[in-house]
Amino acid sequence: MEFKSDIQIAQENQMDNIEDIAKSAGISEKYLTRYGDYKAKVDYKILKDINGKEDGKVVLVTAISPTPAGEGKTTTTVGLTDALSRLGINAMAALREPSLGPVFGVKGGAAGGGYAQVVPMEDINLHFTGDMHAIGVANNLIAAIVDNHIQHGNELRIDPRKITWTRVMDMNDRQLRHITNGLGGKPNGTPREDGFEITVASEIMAILCLSNDINDLKRRISNIIIGYSYDDEPITVKDLKVQGAAAAVLKEALKPNLVQTLEGTPVLIHGGPFANIAHGCNSVMATNCAIKLADVVITEAGFAADLGAEKFIDIKCRKSGIRPSAVVVVATVRALKYHGGINKNDLVKENLQALKDGMPNLLQHVENITENFGIPAVVSINRFPTDTEAEIQLVEEECKKFGVNVVLSEVWAKGGEGGRDLAEEVMKLIKKENDFKFVYEDDDSIKEKIEKIAKKIYRADDVDYDFRAKKEIEKIESMGFSNLPICMAKTQFSFSDDKGKLGAPRNFAITIREVHVDAGAGFIVAKTGSIMTMPGLPKVPAAEKIDVDNDGVITGLF
Repeated sequence: MEFKSDIQIAQENQMDNIEDIAKSAGISEKYLTRYGDYKAKVDYKILKDINGKEDGKVVLVTAISPTPAGEGKTTTTVGLTDALSRLGINAMAALREPSLGPVFGVKGGAAGGGYAQVVPMEDINLHFTGDMHAIGVANNLIAAIVDNHIQHGNELRIDPRKITWTRVMDMNDRQLRHITNGLGGKPNGTPREDGFEITVASEIMAILCLSNDINDLKRRISNIIIGYSYDDEPITVKDLKVQGAAAAVLKEALKPNLVQTLEGTPVLIHGGPFANIAHGCNSVMATNCAIKLADVVITEAGFAADLGAEKFIDIKCRKSGIRPSAVVVVATVRALKYHGGINKNDLVKENLQALKDGMPNLLQHVENITENFGIPAVVSINRFPTDTEAEIQLVEEECKKFGVNVVLSEVWAKGGEGGRDLAEEVMKLIKKENDFKFVYEDDDSIKEKIEKIAKKIYRADDVDYDFRAKKEIEKIESMGFSNLPICMAKTQFSFSDDKGKLGAPRNFAITIREVHVDAGAGFIVAKTGSIMTMPGLPKVPAAEKIDVDNDGVITGLF
């Protein structure tokens, strides 16, 4: 049987005009800035006018540890939202924006798949409304001002060896991780070591996603530490006097983006920090907007529950007051077999033993949600055409054996209709008692917070700190930032910091090799293992399959 590609399905869909989508969501035209017929910006001033409305329930979609087989988290989020709409529930999704790095790399886009997609998928996966560009410009403006300040006398006595602010671009380009710039003589600047991060790893991205309004955005930008002086004192953007200019660049980017699913359900897509190197959640502003507009809001957090969900709760919820009523943990038969030790080329073959061997990964994620975070959860088996009945039955049996709710989802093939059972289960869960809690407390020390995440969520036996990390923690504590939450930068492929340890590894230690404070975003980043903030492209990048014809029709996106 031949299946249509995601982009074929999306291009054959007849979209509704964005003004009609806005009307169905309760958004007046006066708050819309149209970007063509099918996407628009929503003015954040709407939050003041709808502030008195009752809050809707928030449902978080997360997943097991990702594999090359894919888990379908966004697909499930979109399909579940459509399924709730089919049940007559006022539902809305709040998602992250895709980065061009994965689009052209190995992972592909982030607009869902099959018959559970957000459209126009080509626009969303490529330039969309220019938010990524604006974030990159704001970041690089600050970088340019830093070097310009040094060039013109260096009144702040910035030590070029201690500049922590890097340049960014929205592309996987390993060649730019470590560079030397300012070469060619005095007119071209001061020679120094520098580097690039991917735009979604920028602190500006995190700030955009955690800000409540333009004044909060400006305040956070002013608090960014760009480096240190010769006297080892922190230098901030406020010292450079460019917080206003950076905020001006981000004025439009701060507004959430309105689009729709294939079935015409409203979706807000805004912000896109990675979850392995950043905090992995869409903007607080978009989520709060959806909470006031809809009765049930479906949102997601990047990668698996040990990263995205942990940061959603310990960072986003802690900072915003948002509280999820239920969590959906997405799993696939293929991915579970991969965690059970099967080569990715053999995942389409039935293998019940491998499937059973991979179950501990799923069960640990569910246990983290229900026990460590105290939130009701359901496992959604995202069904693929190659899954056998015996495999589906085994997953259901293993979940029930451990008292875990489990529902089969067929949204990829059937859209909202394939998510009815999941939607009904979610509606039951959001009415249950919720013992919501954080993994650590604000007044825990930096090391206590890191160790609680490592031991409770990852099941590590211990945490080792490189000499550099120890010194950085001491410095952060001396600057008075100990009360900030932790953003763990860790491989997404394993509970450990070794991407080769699949399943649910035990008897390991997490190594913290670097720690720094993102004072503007309001969290402390702890880097583990060999995690990179500028990814690289694979041997055969997805970009090789993307094309456009004379009529402007794009092919090859997925």
